[in-house]
Amino acid sequence: MLESKKVSARDFLGKMVSVKMDRPLGSKHPKFGFTYTVNYGFIPDTVSGDGEELDAYVLGVDVPMDTFNGRCIAIIHRTDDDDDKLVVVPDGKTFSDADIDDATAFQEKWFKHVIIRE
Repeated sequence: MLESKKVSARDFLGKMVSVKMDRPLGSKHPKFGFTYTVNYGFIPDTVSGDGEELDAYVLGVDVPMDTFNGRCIAIIHRTDDDDDKLVVVPDGKTFSDADIDDATAFQEKWFKHVIIRE
């Protein structure tokens, strides 16, 4: 069994990463009931600021997935919560900050945040 290690979301910017989905596109949040309009998961064997695995939104894929390998193009840094989120996309694809905000608004609308890039 691999040991999970505390990581900084910034270390993943521009890198290829593997995301394991725990909330695929179309699934419902187990506590709050909203629907995930994008695939959402985590980077295995990591620990982020909230003590859980580092979370990731997968944009640019319109089918539910179990896993995804893509490039981290941005970080959604919550300024009122210690829970950064990676933004991972198919390699070579780009999204503006406005596109990222629109795609993640179903969940991020409840948090103050900024988008960080390389």
